[in-house]
Amino acid sequence: MEMAKIGPGIAGGNNRQTLTDEDGEGRHLFKKWCDEAGLEMGVDEMGTMFARREGTDPAALPVYVGSHLDTQPTGGKFDGVLGVLGGLEVIRSLNDLGIKTKHPIVVTNWTNEEGTRFAPAMLASGVFAGVLEQDWAYARQDAHGKHFGDELERIGWKGSEKVGARKMKAFFELHIEQGPILEDEEIEIGVVTHGQGLKWLQVTLTGMEAHTGSTPMYKRRNAGLGMARVTELVHEVAMDYQPDAVGAVGHMEVYPNSRNIIAGRTVFTIDIRSPEKEVLDAMDGRVREGIATICEALDISFEIEQVGHFDPVAFDTDCVKAVRDAADRLGYSHRDIVSGAGHDACWINRVAPTAMVFCPCVDGLSHNEAEEIYPEWAAAGCDVLFHAVVETAEIVE
Repeated sequence: MEMAKIGPGIAGGNNRQTLTDEDGEGRHLFKKWCDEAGLEMGVDEMGTMFARREGTDPAALPVYVGSHLDTQPTGGKFDGVLGVLGGLEVIRSLNDLGIKTKHPIVVTNWTNEEGTRFAPAMLASGVFAGVLEQDWAYARQDAHGKHFGDELERIGWKGSEKVGARKMKAFFELHIEQGPILEDEEIEIGVVTHGQGLKWLQVTLTGMEAHTGSTPMYKRRNAGLGMARVTELVHEVAMDYQPDAVGAVGHMEVYPNSRNIIAGRTVFTIDIRSPEKEVLDAMDGRVREGIATICEALDISFEIEQVGHFDPVAFDTDCVKAVRDAADRLGYSHRDIVSGAGHDACWINRVAPTAMVFCPCVDGLSHNEAEEIYPEWAAAGCDVLFHAVVETAEIVE
């Protein structure tokens, strides 16, 4: 709740988008708390923060834990933040109890997980994992033409550490579920076994601007109608691959956006997801084929750019077991679950053994200022996180 005071939203949540002044302020507060916990802070060239608690064997590979502090423009207080501050709480608890671990533990704040200001999402973790190029990431632009690299320098959080140089024994990420399953089933802990694959497509449809009153219906080249039909198409495709596939049109722009001008151009994004690669690829193919058919019928042109993608993820079986065993020991109800959202853990899983812990959120609501969790849910998630991380880091008697 202290972090949520930085970058408040307009309806009780947060607007602390990546590389804004508010993001910089949140980072300073996190660093202050890390300093007070005796942690050594490192920052890489993508601005990712790494707060290290030393182990008894400094040469042992560290156990990493964390998530992200950036939010959506109308984001909640807990998405990402719970995982970063939950990691810090692990450290504080170890300090309070005087527990030493063989392996160092590093609390991490990944830069630009949300991808709302600079697409794609999970940008810094993607560079860390070697799936995205750093120069390409620096060149990403926001809606005002500002570049990621420039804004990172402007807020003063461009570090000198080479991205991806760190080696990990394991990575754990605590997160709210961002869906309704755990709450609906009255389950306290989600043991995340897989992450859905995702494709983001940015579509531009180009027709012809014309007067809405004097242009006959059969003469119209309506890009707005094309967007509407593609929106319906995406829904139909997702429904054909139930129960796990999802799809929707999200961001939408209409030009010239005047009440008495037929839209001559629309730009919008399609988000499709599935835990099965074959299904995700099939959905992608059907959406692209459908767009071509729709545009031919309406005499409009189209461009499709893939602006985000990752394949479905299977998290490390040993790390997943550590989470499940911790929930068992602590007596928390739990179930295996597939993450419907993308997380930094999805990229880090490529370079280190990784697992996630989910706790419920009220009504499954996230990416919304009304996002809410109960303290007992946060406590349960942090308890399980603590046990999984400390077991992996190995207590020294």
